Amino acid sequence: MYQEWMSYLGLLAAIWMVAGVYGVAKRYPNYSHKNQFCSELGASGSPTERLSPAVNNYPLALLFCCFGVYIILVPEGNWALGVIGGLIVCHGLATAVAGFFPMDPDPYTTSPSRACNIHSFAGMVMLLSLLIAPLLVWFVTPLNLLFAWFSTVCVLVCIGFSYQLANAYKQKRNSGLYQRLSYGAQLVWLSALCFIV
Repeated sequence: MYQEWMSYLGLLAAIWMVAGVYGVAKRYPNYSHKNQFCSELGASGSPTERLSPAVNNYPLALLFCCFGVYIILVPEGNWALGVIGGLIVCHGLATAVAGFFPMDPDPYTTSPSRACNIHSFAGMVMLLSLLIAPLLVWFVTPLNLLFAWFSTVCVLVCIGFSYQLANAYKQKRNSGLYQRLSYGAQLVWLSALCFIV
């Protein structure tokens, strides 16, 4: 029974992410989902500095880690599935670190604090872990060809929106939009994985 429940934690994490960010943003006056990063909800000195990690980062970290452990322990899984699970656990741990170390109030600062640098590094781990994991689906046996191609498309979509995010960051507009679309592609893949394993 518990195994069936744990198999849907990836989907629950995606739903939690959307609901959590939306809910916390309601308590942040004039917050813009289009122009502001999700991390700005928990930025140092923000109105929701303590609320955001408590509602988003820490519960999500637990969900990601538990789902990753479930993937690792799938009885019929091979080495690739185990590595995928390990990467999801890494994603969860990085999510917790990103919540514990807040970003600076100004996301465009040229002299970030130590906490902000750690936050940014954790964010990079989050991005890379769910970029590599989908590509490993090609090495899972037995191979689900349709899901392997779907996983590849999700990676390409994420990379495409990440490129747009880099440009938006330089222009200081629409950063929130492209961050959400980029991460959204990863969460769509994670949700779909629940129905495959």
